[in-house]
Amino acid sequence: MDNGYKPKQKLVAGLLALFVGMYGIHNFYLGYTTKGIIQVVGTFLSFILCLVFIGYIFLFGIAIWVLVEAIMIFAGGIKVDGKGYPLVD
Repeated sequence: MDNGYKPKQKLVAGLLALFVGMYGIHNFYLGYTTKGIIQVVGTFLSFILCLVFIGYIFLFGIAIWVLVEAIMIFAGGIKVDGKGYPLVD
């Protein structure tokens, strides 16, 4: 039975994380909307806080978070999407 679900691709998720991960796009793609919203809001707040220097620290933290998620996607540490379906190669 076809429920209209398209499996998410690991390569697409990893590339989204590498190139636009600071905005949580890879998490939205995978269905992890809460993490995606946290990354978007955190990134924009960090840009605003860059006016008083502390934002750079937060941006660095988010960048590390995104890099770790990208590595986990490519290495197989993140194996399922937000609905529990496995990622395809």
